[in-house]
Amino acid sequence: MPSDLIVLNVLGPYREPREPAFSHDYSIQRPHWATPQGVRVKVSIELELDYLKNSILAIAGGSVGQQLRINQILIRAIADQKLKIVDADGMLDDRRDVMVGPFVDNLMHLFVPLDQWMKAEQHALRKTIKDQIGI
Repeated sequence: MPSDLIVLNVLGPYREPREPAFSHDYSIQRPHWATPQGVRVKVSIELELDYLKNSILAIAGGSVGQQLRINQILIRAIADQKLKIVDADGMLDDRRDVMVGPFVDNLMHLFVPLDQWMKAEQHALRKTIKDQIGI
């Protein structure tokens, strides 16, 4: 069943101050909600970003600026996918602000679909990086 979730705005990435993670802030709306709600989606640097960048995509090299831009692209892609996964899991059904942490501990079951997405999208992500950054 398709989701009726509408993403109104996305801000970020932000570096989380007390944990090794980046985050994006989403403003989301459903047709039956009176007002939009906020969702912060955190992306673990080691367990999600580095896993995708190093293990799946095997990206190496590039200048500091190119690496920064690669990280921005990948963090946003991961955060967007995590938002879809938690929506499908029912975490965004209620009208309330939500914080989605890294997919570890009690959210570990959600890492499986994220990992499947990473592997399925590796060629598209490589193409995006090549087209936008040249690596």
